[in-house]
Amino acid sequence: MRVLLTGAGGYKGTVLTPKLLAAGHQVIAVDTFWFGDFLQPHPALTVHKADVLATADLPLDGVDAIIHLASIANDPCGDLDPKLTWEVSALATMQLADRAARAGVARFIYASSGSVYGVKAELEVTEDLTLEPISEYNKTKMVAERVLLSYADRMSVQILRPATVCGLSPRMRLDVSVNMLTMQALTCQRITVFGGAQVRPNVHIQDITDAYLFFLTHSEHQGLFNVGFENLSILDIAHRVVAQTPAEIIVTASNDPRSYRINSDRVLAAGFRPNHTVDDAIAEIIAAYRSGRLKDEDRWHNLKWMQKTVIGR
Repeated sequence: MRVLLTGAGGYKGTVLTPKLLAAGHQVIAVDTFWFGDFLQPHPALTVHKADVLATADLPLDGVDAIIHLASIANDPCGDLDPKLTWEVSALATMQLADRAARAGVARFIYASSGSVYGVKAELEVTEDLTLEPISEYNKTKMVAERVLLSYADRMSVQILRPATVCGLSPRMRLDVSVNMLTMQALTCQRITVFGGAQVRPNVHIQDITDAYLFFLTHSEHQGLFNVGFENLSILDIAHRVVAQTPAEIIVTASNDPRSYRINSDRVLAAGFRPNHTVDDAIAEIIAAYRSGRLKDEDRWHNLKWMQKTVIGR
């Protein structure tokens, strides 16, 4: 299959790209590579360094499927430049969907977010609940979802709402909860937890990238799918970290009571099975740090790096 992968140079993209290649697909990798290019050369890989906003320049001839990961990722980065966030995460998605439908692309897999639900009191947050996004980031995700679903009569549309991703990637992120707390323990021997009772759903990066592969070969499953398998409080995550690398946990007051949970029964019913855990992610990060393969660098923090290299340049 010929696959156009946007955001191929990102946290998830650099893990997904080699998996697609190993499965025998031809991959057109699209990314601005703001955070660096960590893709390895491969005969079936074509790298297209481009801004996803330039949708007219993206090569769609002969493309069988699009996996659309590209966006301005996470709430702080989305709030940094709301105009850019709406252009990249909503407008570009709308234009890409329209071009894909016109070009006869058969499948469109979209990386939304479990945060589109907003704050919910329900313990079981299923795909049928209302969406009440509260940041620029998840507002754009909601709008993009609605646009894509309007094309469901012209191509297979599969929308994944991932939990917070954790674990190792060539283009690492240390600004997501599990990864961040693990790095704090390793570098400071101290973890600062603000509040701690807030719940976050989590998914290992190997599992979420396997989920994209699963849906690529299972076009019979269409629509919306939560993908997250461990709803944990921030304090619980901190305790899991110190169980593997001793550190002091300091709990301070927080004015952020937001808790996010998701139920992923629908994706399990479709036949997908996760194989990794938060504890696995913690262990992998510890091993990479201790071996010298991973360091705490600014480029692994989206907000810091965008402030330095993207906004206002």
